[in-house]
This record gives sequence, structure tokens and C-alpha cells, in this order.
Amino acid sequence: MTEHMQQFVRLPQQPPQKRGVAERREDFGEIYREFDQAGASAQASRCSQCGIPFCQIHCPLGNNIPDWLKLSAEGRLEEAYEISAATNTFPEICGRICPQDRLCEGNCVIEKGFESVTIGAVERFITDTAFEQGWVRPIRPRRERAQSIGIIGAGPAGLAAAEALRRQGYQVHVYDRHDRMGGLLIYGIPGFKLEKPIVERRRLWLEDGGIRFHLNQDIGGTLSFEALRGRHDAVLIATGVYKAREIAAPGSGLRGIVPALDYLIASNRKGLGDDVPDYDSGLLNAAGKRVVVIGGGDTAMDCVRTAIRQDAASVTCLYRRDRANMPGSMREVANAIDEGIEFTWLAAPEAFLGDDHVTGVRAVRMHLGLADASGRQIVEPVAGSSFTVEADLVIKALGFDPEDLPGAFNEPGLALTRWGTLKVGSKDFMTALPGVFAAGDIVRGASLVVWAIKDGRDAAAAMHQYLEQSASFATAAE
Repeated sequence: MTEHMQQFVRLPQQPPQKRGVAERREDFGEIYREFDQAGASAQASRCSQCGIPFCQIHCPLGNNIPDWLKLSAEGRLEEAYEISAATNTFPEICGRICPQDRLCEGNCVIEKGFESVTIGAVERFITDTAFEQGWVRPIRPRRERAQSIGIIGAGPAGLAAAEALRRQGYQVHVYDRHDRMGGLLIYGIPGFKLEKPIVERRRLWLEDGGIRFHLNQDIGGTLSFEALRGRHDAVLIATGVYKAREIAAPGSGLRGIVPALDYLIASNRKGLGDDVPDYDSGLLNAAGKRVVVIGGGDTAMDCVRTAIRQDAASVTCLYRRDRANMPGSMREVANAIDEGIEFTWLAAPEAFLGDDHVTGVRAVRMHLGLADASGRQIVEPVAGSSFTVEADLVIKALGFDPEDLPGAFNEPGLALTRWGTLKVGSKDFMTALPGVFAAGDIVRGASLVVWAIKDGRDAAAAMHQYLEQSASFATAAE
């Protein structure tokens, strides 16, 4: 233990300052200001260096959080970066978008009267500083391997696997259907949580390390899955899940009812300077409209906060449970409330009103009943409690399901689970097709970016083992 630590008894928790509400509602810039070195070191020094670090245990990546907090408190930021980057492919991204209040910070053992260490903000500061100081060095494998790997999907899981495999010296090619790499990092998450130059900075770093990106690739269409397999010694499928869950209610087909991801992609593309006809036409633009967002997760929070920045006339979030049971980050809910979003908890849609275009949502009050087998309270409608919320734009943010990949890739050999995700070996990440692996949300189901990074890294390790064994067998056969 050093004199630098355990300062939680003296120093209060002090997250980075937020920009004022009126200011941040006017643009899509990140709402949190940067720590300076003194502030980051002071907040890192609040860590108690406990014997059993629950922050690390509850991090999907097992990040060595107490170690890099201690190094940060001592001003040894380059070493702190090396420790942070050893377990996390994108610490500067996780520091911005992870729901720390449900993971590391939410499990900090410091007594709640003193409040947890601001782990995410320090993590972000360390890596941003590392980039500024030139400490983030390009990938330079110790040896180059002739074996080639194709990765389908340039989102967090695919990129994490690409980085790990490139470090082993493989020739890594990443294919994506979009015209930019990043997946949901670039198109799904608004700039007020993750500014796009942060993602672009990582792209340049990955390319500098020898990873090749093939964009605008329609796998199963212009490029067959079979042909892709023929190009590479192994393939990883990391497409994520993008199919919006539907609402089984009368009027759900009315114009003006749109999926959350379509809405967010349009907004992000507009911010990137793209031509977006559906945004310009008003179909995917909240300007001047009464907006209702249905859902309570992080995607719903992204939608309501985007709508308020597009100058919506009003923004209402309908969620069938109460605030304590919202699945999204409590920090994001608090930010949305600060920005003027109206929340109607314990309410669910039962019909959409309008002749051709939606004019309102008829909702019903809900009651939380007894817990079911999962331990979560059952949601029950309250008889005779219907009410109407006027709406010109309704955004469905109810989660995502996997697309039909065997159909899209014209590859019936890809086995599925009963949830429609790809079925893989529990330890080797391999699908039913030899040499074809899968990782991320397409295996796990819709989840957090940090879990996708972990799955990508673990799948890369399994692929490396498979290719090493394949090379050994080939050598033995000769």
C-alpha cells in the first residue's frame, strides 16, 4: 500500500464535469468534459486497493482495475495504459459507453456513503492521454504467418478478434456491409456518448498494424459465403444482431412508427455528412414532432436523447416497468431526465392510433406482480387504465433479434439455437462448419460492447489454437 491510495476518506467522488444542459442539447458532442491529470490522479487515489477487487471480478474482461488506478494515482500513466490495454482492446471506448454503474463501479467495495471510484472516467483519460503522447504503438507481430483469416463484421467483437489475431501474425481481412468500420460504435451509438473521431482513430491504428478492411461487402450476395471461405484458412462470423423486435399491437404498421436502429443510423449518418434521404424527408427526423420512444434499455435512452437534440416538440419514453427495473444504465436515465425527457413508467402500448400516419399511442398502466422463475416481477395490465399519448413519431426500442444468417449466407450448414443465434462449441467457438467460428451478439444475443470484446478475444484464442493444430497435422502428414 502506498500513501497515494485510500483517499476516499478524504476526497469526495468527483466525476468529470458535464456540459450544461442547454449547451449539450444543441449538439451531439460528448457531454462529459475531460479530466486533467491532477483530477484523474486524485480520483484514482480514492481506490481502497481491497484484497478482493469486486470491480475487476464484475468486469467481463477482468480488467486489472486496481493496478492501473494505483499507477494513475502515482502519475505513471504510460504504465497504467499498458496494464489497461493488456486486457481491453478498446479501453477509451469502454470508458465512455460501458454501464459502469452496473459493472465495475456498481460493485466497488467503498461504502456507499463515500461513493465508488470513477473507474470509467479514469480509464478513458488514461487511453486518450496515451494516444496524445504517442504511447499507443502499432501492432508489429514478432513473426508473420502465411495463414489468412476472414472476419465478417467490423463491430466490437470482430475488431477485438482482428487485433488479437494480427498480434499473432495472421493475415487478417475484415469484411463489413457498411461503408465504415465500427458497426454499432459508428452507426448505432450517438456522438454525445461516443464521438466518431474516437472510432476513426482506432481504425487508423488497426490499419497501420496490417489489418485490411473490405467495406460495402454483401456476404451471401455479391460475395458468396462459400467464396469467402475459399479465400481464408479460417472465418469468424461477428455480425451482431440487428433485427428489430416488433410490437404485436393494432396499428403497428402505420407510417411514422420506425425501428430504433433505423432512426439512430440515420442520425449518425447525417452527423457524418452523408446524404440521408429518409432524414431529409422527415421520416427519420424528430424535428418539430411529438416523439414517443417505447423501451427502457440503453438504445431507448439513445433515441430519446437524440430526439431532443433534433428539436422535437416533445419526447416521451414509455416503459412497462418502473425506474428501478430499467435495464439500461441509470446514469443514462439520469442524463435523459436532466435533458428534459418525460418518462412514463409502468405503461405499455396496446394500440397505435391514426388512419394512415400515427397520431398517438394508446397505452395501459401496468402493475408489478409476483416474481417469476427468473426472479423478476411479472408485469400485469391494470384493468380500465388506458390513456393516450399524442405522437407524430414512434420509435420502437424493444431490443434486437438475430437475422437469418443461414438464409442470408445461403449456407444451411450453419446450425442455430432455439433463439436463432449461431450455435457454437462452448469452448472452441466453432460453428457446425469446420474452420468457421462465431462470436459476439450473433452467439450471445444482444448484449454489451464489453461482452462483445471479450467474446472476440476468446474466439481469437480458439482460432489460433485451431490453426496451430491444423498446421501441425499438415506438417506431420508431409
